[in-house]
Amino acid sequence: MVKMTRARLDGLYLLLLGSVLFVSMGSVVEQTGSDMMADFKLVYYRARCLLQHGDPYKPSETLRAYRREGGKSSQSPGRPLQDLTPDVYPPTTSIFIAPFAKLPWAPASVLWMIFTAGSFILAAYLMWGLGADHAPVLSGCLVSFLLANSISLLITGNPAGIAISLCMVAVWCFLRDRFVWAGILCLAVSLAVKPHDAGLVWLYFLLAGAPHRKRALQSLAVTIVVSLLAVLWVGHVVPQWMQEWHANVAALSAHGGFDDPEPASGYSHTAGMTIDLQSVISVFRNDPRIYNPASYLICGALLLLWSSATLLSRFSPARATLALAAVVPLTLLVTYHRTYDAKLLLFAVPACAMLWAEGGLTGRLALATTAVGVVFTGDYPLTILYILTKNPRWDTTGIFGKMLSVVLTQPVPLVLLMLGIFYLWVYIRYSSTSPRTVLESAVHPAQEA
Repeated sequence: MVKMTRARLDGLYLLLLGSVLFVSMGSVVEQTGSDMMADFKLVYYRARCLLQHGDPYKPSETLRAYRREGGKSSQSPGRPLQDLTPDVYPPTTSIFIAPFAKLPWAPASVLWMIFTAGSFILAAYLMWGLGADHAPVLSGCLVSFLLANSISLLITGNPAGIAISLCMVAVWCFLRDRFVWAGILCLAVSLAVKPHDAGLVWLYFLLAGAPHRKRALQSLAVTIVVSLLAVLWVGHVVPQWMQEWHANVAALSAHGGFDDPEPASGYSHTAGMTIDLQSVISVFRNDPRIYNPASYLICGALLLLWSSATLLSRFSPARATLALAAVVPLTLLVTYHRTYDAKLLLFAVPACAMLWAEGGLTGRLALATTAVGVVFTGDYPLTILYILTKNPRWDTTGIFGKMLSVVLTQPVPLVLLMLGIFYLWVYIRYSSTSPRTVLESAVHPAQEA
């Protein structure tokens, strides 16, 4: 049992406050806004289309499935799917959405929101618990702010909310060495639903050595089994699904596509902006032959340093939290992500708390960089920033105008890069030397009196 000190209790109250704001504000906005749960609406009707033996990789067939439900009936959300984007999710996503797709829209959307909210609050609590072993109030402040600024997970209903949450649950299980099989299953589901969110977290445990490499391989094995079942199901209904899926991915990521990071993209300057490193480089050179290789080169070099430090260092829970805090920002930068994916920064809370408890300049820098990261990826600050900068009043053609545009309209990738470099520096520093006592004293509540 964990000894409930006054500081730990205060941190728990802060966590509870953030959870209440997360659920209440997310529910209010979802009920009063227009076209809410848009991302879940898309995957729901695609899975429903598949259950009706239609082709979800053809937007026209998903739209037909939607219209069979009555279009704008009381059980269907917002406006019809006239602007439906092509499906870029792998078949594994549909297999997890299918149980919800068997239900009418109204109960399915409510259950999805409950599942998203519950799993994310659980994940936040577990990450707070890791940080609370060192700085419970500080961890409570960071987690509470992040929770309160994560209503986009409920408003959009994007599967990222589930994938991120299950990934964090898995990490807690592995670091605490409790409910390990539950952690393996959670990581497998996270990989199947959103591999570009959980992939580098999985890679850490693969590189960390036994017994964590075994757990990573077990998670991968479960993912492969689920993927085979999904492919067999989708392949039976839509034999040509792979060609259509590849065509959809190419169309959306092509220059001028919906997921293109270029400045002129419709979502480049909104609260749901693209946050990969390509979106920054494209401001200066709007050419995928330039910004893609440049992004891969920068992130690849940082990931190479991170991988080397992981392979050469001995595993400990403290080093693991530093490693995850370093790799999560790079996860968000190297491939296509949007702001709701940035809730992965919950992984930085335990590392920040440990460094803060150690004290000194490193602790203060950890707090400053983590706080900046949490604030500048929050839903409310990004919304305010979008309102203030949606009509730029400066010259955006010159180099200085472009630099100002990046800082004011797309600060998230810059903040993530700063956060990733800082935690990578700390991780390498403590991987190459003997960490101080506070970093080697990660408490295991199950063993504590």
